[in-house]
Amino acid sequence: MTGKTQTSNVTNKNDPRSINSRVFIGNLNTAIVKKADIEAIFAKYGKIVGCSVHKGYAFVQYMSERNARAAVAGENSRIVAGQPLDLLSCFKVSTMWTLGKHIRRDGNKPDLKPLFDWNNQQRK
Repeated sequence: MTGKTQTSNVTNKNDPRSINSRVFIGNLNTAIVKKADIEAIFAKYGKIVGCSVHKGYAFVQYMSERNARAAVAGENSRIVAGQPLDLLSCFKVSTMWTLGKHIRRDGNKPDLKPLFDWNNQQRK
């Protein structure tokens, strides 16, 4: 897979407004799929302003949140280079990361009671 690269490599701007227009592409076979291929697949959803490819994953930065949502809806689970893509809006990724740190966006801590008691080996 090859093509012409025309976008920036920058997809990690700290502008909180831009995170909603960024797409995380997981389960990506980067031994075969290159930046130009990602751009060709995702360009049909809107203007791409940035694309960065890493080992096993990539990010695509769109001009608008609407474009990013359309890309996630249209390309999630698509088979590319023999692997199904796992797409997420970066807003969802940042929300999940925040929950992983045990703090929700509203500032409350989530209920972290264990579902299984390892000492008694019973489900709670």
